[in-house]
Amino acid sequence: MAAGLFELRRDAITGWWVATIVDRAFHRDRFARAAAPVEQEDGCQNCREPEGDGVRLRVLKDYAFHVVGTEAEARQLDRSLAQVAIEQARASGSWRTVVAPPGEHRPLQAVGDELIGSMLRICRDSIAESSRAGQTAYVQVVQNWGAQAGARTDHLCLDLYDLPQVPHRVAEEIGGAARFVIREGECPFCRLVRDESQRRERLLWEDAWSVAFAPYASRSPFEAWIVPRTHAADFGRASDTDLQATAEALRRVLGLLATLDGPPHNLVLHTAPLRERIDGTYHWHWEIHPRLREIAGLELGTGLPVNPVSPEDAVEELLRSVPGRRTG
Repeated sequence: MAAGLFELRRDAITGWWVATIVDRAFHRDRFARAAAPVEQEDGCQNCREPEGDGVRLRVLKDYAFHVVGTEAEARQLDRSLAQVAIEQARASGSWRTVVAPPGEHRPLQAVGDELIGSMLRICRDSIAESSRAGQTAYVQVVQNWGAQAGARTDHLCLDLYDLPQVPHRVAEEIGGAARFVIREGECPFCRLVRDESQRRERLLWEDAWSVAFAPYASRSPFEAWIVPRTHAADFGRASDTDLQATAEALRRVLGLLATLDGPPHNLVLHTAPLRERIDGTYHWHWEIHPRLREIAGLELGTGLPVNPVSPEDAVEELLRSVPGRRTG
């Protein structure tokens, strides 16, 4: 019988469980997967729009979301299964993209910290602007790299979704972090920074500013988090120094992941909501989710993530190519 012992691991922040396979030998050829290029018949629009030579902010949809009905109508919908007319929908939010200079189709880890920092600066300023406007609830920053990760372009860019609601995953983290602070007396992300830096078995990279590690309850193979050492909830208030430090951390960690043949991935920022001050309990951070496998029936039927590579094995594999680092 093929090996496949599941170890159930609990996320200390959200309380969610992950099934990690811990008795299967790691085979690199199962997870070395190059990001597939994106075919664009009319060429790269991000090279042409908007005009200019540097980093630019392109508006894709002024009003990307429609909120259908009020909360009261939503409750009525639950009771009667009635439908709300689409003409009653209220336009909200936006979809924008921060695009690198024309012709820049290299992955993020292949460009310099200055360019990455310039892109992050627009993201930070956009979050701050949305917070002042007070019209939406959350700004989600993402990068989709490779066709397998949902990318629609090979141009280096970061997408901004100005959302009318706080995403479920972020809300779970916010609530879980608040409960952790009440129970333990400190921010769970600050504890992770300290513990992962000391234990080192899941540590990918660190410097004086941030710590990058594979989380204990990783939901997918080679998942990585980058968490600043200094406690801060709102990326919209990050300093220019913070941004440059983040740029280096992202470049370094994505560079390690690139040893898996430059895999497709989703890069996401988790930060504070626009209308809530949760400075004492939340901690902004970046998450990297390589797209190296398909979702199977157990996950689809139960909602329980199944990770076929333990985070400890993932870190060991990624650090093999680093001179002077341990290899097992």
